[in-house]
Amino acid sequence: MEGYDHTTYGERTAPDYDERPEVLRQATTDAVDCLTDLARSGPGGAVLELGIGTGRLALPLVERGLQVVGIDASEAMIARLRAKPGGDRVRVVTADFATVPAEVPGGFGLVFVAFNTFFALVDQEAQIRCFEAVARTLAPGGRFVMEGFVPDLTRWRNRQALTVTRVALDEVRLDASVHDPVAQRVEAQHLVIRADGRLGMNPVVLRYAWPSELDLMARLAGLRLESRWGGWDRRPFDASSTSHVSVYRDGHA
Repeated sequence: MEGYDHTTYGERTAPDYDERPEVLRQATTDAVDCLTDLARSGPGGAVLELGIGTGRLALPLVERGLQVVGIDASEAMIARLRAKPGGDRVRVVTADFATVPAEVPGGFGLVFVAFNTFFALVDQEAQIRCFEAVARTLAPGGRFVMEGFVPDLTRWRNRQALTVTRVALDEVRLDASVHDPVAQRVEAQHLVIRADGRLGMNPVVLRYAWPSELDLMARLAGLRLESRWGGWDRRPFDASSTSHVSVYRDGHA
């Protein structure tokens, strides 16, 4: 998508991100419970969130007594986080999380990336670099937790799709996307048509990866799969699962 870079999604979606239906549907409480348990059962130390956004998960984790550091490429998203109660208690570094920048300290007991955000790294090389960077920042025995969707190639016909995601009295939301199955790449626009005539367009580009491919990236970085669940509530992952929460662990404990 011409003109799209690692800042575009956050900059365009920040103003209404917290009110978007797909965000409101997220199992935030289950995610915070799960991440808190993993952080407290690990080697200790601070928690690092990749793609921290507006702090949907980071701020509740801080309320649980955890020290949280975040990385995000979008100044607009970070500004939204800062404006919330407790936002000043989270250290945020403005950067592309494909390579954890040098100013982020190492020794994290838990690093996590939620809500398909890992797939915002739009090629395989960037995803591999991210795994390697995470492995370098983990304390011995630390964990890397990722939430992602399981790819469903039936969504696209002739490599394109138009999906209605919301029909309300005053607005309609549509997703228009094109799919490159060779690059495992999706380019999409989230369209919002409002009764007053306003049209919103929020672009997103992602590169999906299958769970088995993620496992291989982890192994190349020196991490091993510890657990995989069908959601933050830790229900079993099976052939019917549409998403996964995967827990990778440092092998140097």
